[in-house]
Parts: sequence; structure tokens; C-alpha cells
Amino acid sequence: MNILDTIIAHKKVEVASRKARVSDVELMQSDLFKRTTFSLKEFLLDETKTGIIAEFKRQSPSKGVINGTADVVEVTAAYTAHGASCLSVLTDEHFFGGFEQDLRKARVNNIPILRKDFIIDEYQIIEARSMGADVILLIAACLTPQRVKELAVFAKNLELEVLLEIHSEEELQHICDETEIVGVNNRDLKTFIVDINRSIELSRKIPANKIKIAESGINDVETIRIFRQAGFKGFLIGENFMKQPDPTIAFAIFVQQLNAKET
Repeated sequence: MNILDTIIAHKKVEVASRKARVSDVELMQSDLFKRTTFSLKEFLLDETKTGIIAEFKRQSPSKGVINGTADVVEVTAAYTAHGASCLSVLTDEHFFGGFEQDLRKARVNNIPILRKDFIIDEYQIIEARSMGADVILLIAACLTPQRVKELAVFAKNLELEVLLEIHSEEELQHICDETEIVGVNNRDLKTFIVDINRSIELSRKIPANKIKIAESGINDVETIRIFRQAGFKGFLIGENFMKQPDPTIAFAIFVQQLNAKET
């Protein structure tokens, strides 16, 4: 059993437990559930923005603890102030050290927020809406094409956008009308090997009407330039900032370098 299989097996138990504690009706009564959502699609197509989806992540199965002391409000506020197009907040506790409350706290920022988790059930989409998310992640590697379609339709009915993550040519079949944003993960979730060139080759087979996002393995502004030339509009960056002593300063410097590269 690889790490992704282990995570999904644990997630099934976790979701069942959460359902038993709080009903979907209760979740729908929250104030955040009723808010007007931000559109990631609009933010990514805005040429005045960086296109960076800046992630708040404490740890990962492959790297262990990345940053156990950073404050979610301080970091996400800096990401927003310095030009992030979207925030990605990990809510998986067991494997990534994230919390639902992290996303709620990050909601003080007026930009789209992606709930970064392993979504396998409609209940988690209702949860995402109730904690203030604007976008959910659907990972093709752990869902069938039919299940992606069902979950994406459900999300859209709740006025949430969907980021579909793929990593192989076989997973292109998971793309559907409701998945307008497609992320290509440069890191194989089963082996954790990063291959940027392979991702660029795969991206060429994504329908032209989809917005493409590059995920993982982005450590410098030159990589973003390469991805932009390949047609990517968004760039999800997590560990590169979070592993620094001060993620807020690291992000500000990165954006400064990116802007200088473009002038």
C-alpha cells in the first residue's frame, strides 16, 4: 500500500467519524456557509495578479515537519498583501498537521481560498463551504472519472469552484465540464518524485478551454516563466515559502523577483 492509499483509507474512517459528530444540516447553518464566494478562475485570469496560489502547510508525509511555528493569520495576510492570487490551506490533520480552524482564520483575507485536503465525499464539500473555502481540490489519483463528475457537480451547486489535480495521461479522462481548472502535479503522489518536464508534456494534452495550474516543485521565478510559456495561469507553491525561517519575508522577496523578471 502506497502513501496515497494509506491516506485515503484513513480519510474514509475520519469522514465517517465527522459525519457522526456534526450533521450536514448543522454545517449549512453556519455564517460562512452563506457568504458570497470568490472566484479563483477570475483571479487567475486577471493579468495584474501573480497567479501564485500560496500554501500554508505545516508538514507532509514525505518531508515531516516543514514549519511548526508559523501563524496562519500572519502568513496568509502577508501572502495576500504581497500579491497571491489564492491561498491554499491544508486541513488534513493526521498527515499534514492542518486544521479546519486554519482555514477559518485565513478567511479574514479577501481572496479565494482552496481547501487542500483529500475529498472523497460530498460531506467534505459542505464542510469546505461552511469553513469559508471558495475552491475544493479533487485528486484524480484517488477518484474515478464518474466520482470526479459527481463531486464537481455537487461543489458547483454550492457555488464552489473545483481544482482537479492530475499527474498521468490516464487521468486526463477525469476532466469534465465542471472541472474548469486543472492542476498538473509535478510530484507523483505515489512516489513523491518531481518531474517538471513530464508535467509540461502532459499539460499539452489538456483541453484548451481549461485553466492550467502547475503544482509542486516550484522553487524559483524562472520555473514560473517556463510554466507560463507552456500556458499555465496558476502556480501552487507550498514548501518553498513554508520551509523558510519567515515565510512572509520569503514570499515578499519571491514576488519582488518575479516582478523584476517581467519588467
